[in-house]
Amino acid sequence: MIYHVVSHHIRKSIQVISLSLCLLPALTYVGLARPVTASDTVTPPPVIVIGFVGGFVRHDATVHSAVQVAAHLRHDYPTGVYVEVLENSRREKAYEDIVRFIDANRDGALSIEEKKNARIILYGHSWGASEVVTLARELQRQGIPVLLTVQVDSVVKFGENDRVIPANVAEAANFYQLDGLLHGESLISAAEPSRTHIIGNFRSNYKANPVDCKEYPWYDRVFMKFHTEIECDPRVWAQVESLIQSRLPVRR
Repeated sequence: MIYHVVSHHIRKSIQVISLSLCLLPALTYVGLARPVTASDTVTPPPVIVIGFVGGFVRHDATVHSAVQVAAHLRHDYPTGVYVEVLENSRREKAYEDIVRFIDANRDGALSIEEKKNARIILYGHSWGASEVVTLARELQRQGIPVLLTVQVDSVVKFGENDRVIPANVAEAANFYQLDGLLHGESLISAAEPSRTHIIGNFRSNYKANPVDCKEYPWYDRVFMKFHTEIECDPRVWAQVESLIQSRLPVRR
C-alpha cells in the first residue's frame, strides 16, 4: 500500500516537471518579445493638398476655381488625402496644419523620418500662388519636402519671391497670361535644377481665346478682365487638377 502511494506521488511530480520544461521555451520567448511602442501603431500621414485663393477671396467662395478643385479632390479621395483651401493671408495656419499632420506619432516634434515621409502638394492663384512658393520655402527651412507646386497667374506679394522655386520642391508648374494691368509671373525657375523639375511655364491668351466669367463680380470682369479669365478658365484648372491627381494614391 505504501509502495503504491509513493509511486503515485513520484508520477505526479514527473508530470509537473515535464510540463514546466515544455512551457519554459514559450515563457522565455514571451519574456524576450519586443514591447509594443507608439511607433507600432502610427498611422501613415495622408497626402496633404493645400490651395490658396487669390486677392480677398474667401476660402468657401465656390465660384472660384481653386475652391472647386479642392471640392473635387475631397469627393474623389475621401480617405488618404487631406485637402484644404485657405485665404492667402493664412499661410501660418497652413504651415501649422502640415506640421500637425506629418507628426505621425503626435509627440510634438518632427523626426527626420516623419519629415522624409511628408507628401505635400501646394497650389494657388494670384497672391495665393505667391504664398505657395513662400510656404514651400518655409517648409524647406525645416527640412520638409514638397511633391508639387502649381501657380496660376502668380502675383508676387510684397517681400516675397514667387519666381525661384526652392530646392525642397520636386516638381513645379506655372500657368500665366500677359494681358491687362494685372498678370502673372511668366517664368519660374529652380533654385537647384538638379533637385527641382520645372514641368513648364504655360501661357494662355485670352485676347485670342476669351473665357466667359459671367458668375464673377462685374468689377473683376472689368478691371481685372484677363486675370479673372485665367481664374475661371476650365481648361487651365483641369490641367491643375490633373497634375495634382497624378501625384495622389491610386483610387480603389
